[in-house]
Amino acid sequence: MTRLACAEFAPVVGDPDGNRARVVEWIARARACGADLAVLPELATSGYVFADEAEAQAAAMPADDATLAAWADAAGETTVVVGFCELGGDGGLYNSAAVLDDGRVRAVYRKTHLWDRERLVFRPGEEPAPVVDVSAGRIGVLICYDLEFPEMPRSLALRGAELLVAPVNWPVVPRPDGERPPEVVQAMAAARTNRVFVAVCDRGGIERGQEWTRGTVVIDESGWVVAGGPAVTGEARLVVADVVLSRARDKSISEYNDVIADRRPDLYR
Repeated sequence: MTRLACAEFAPVVGDPDGNRARVVEWIARARACGADLAVLPELATSGYVFADEAEAQAAAMPADDATLAAWADAAGETTVVVGFCELGGDGGLYNSAAVLDDGRVRAVYRKTHLWDRERLVFRPGEEPAPVVDVSAGRIGVLICYDLEFPEMPRSLALRGAELLVAPVNWPVVPRPDGERPPEVVQAMAAARTNRVFVAVCDRGGIERGQEWTRGTVVIDESGWVVAGGPAVTGEARLVVADVVLSRARDKSISEYNDVIADRRPDLYR
């Protein structure tokens, strides 16, 4: 059994020191609840709605910053995936996520698909999303808008990921009464079509007039939400679920069907 914990809180744009303290606090909360793996929001270190590139630059840190190493040490036996504003060695800014495991930074992923005004601040990542063997299991990492491209979850599943983790900042979009947020529907579809678990960590608060969906969810390999969903209050929360990740290794959905083996990639070009 693997315990997943998603820490939905509100990073504050323009307060990088405060955000770093919040990250430490939520890592500690995840450890206290016995989490094997904790997911924190997209751009947890910086906030999201930047006035301009200079404001993002002031909150950025390189992937080899001592802060990430300190968080990895503080996480102990808990694996942590956290979004951060990365200052690249090329001088560019990247919307990134770090995988902290076994006391060190195991991987850094730069968001491939940039949403809306992110294009005015960040450069898109040019490397495939990683699949990392961590103490909790075999995980694949995506960030927010990446989930809306079916090729991304599928590529991670084909590389053996049992769990997809996604730090996100989902802005509220219109939807009919009673319907789930469309981003949650897409995450459920990714889980079901690939027979993988999905853990999505959204953020809370209202930042410079932008309201967030607060749609943090854990989804099983059949595509059903097993914890979380849109919050009804504005309070920060830890969404926790116990899952059996090994179930994601079985891709059969009937006596005669397998979601990976049944593919016909020669016909998809």
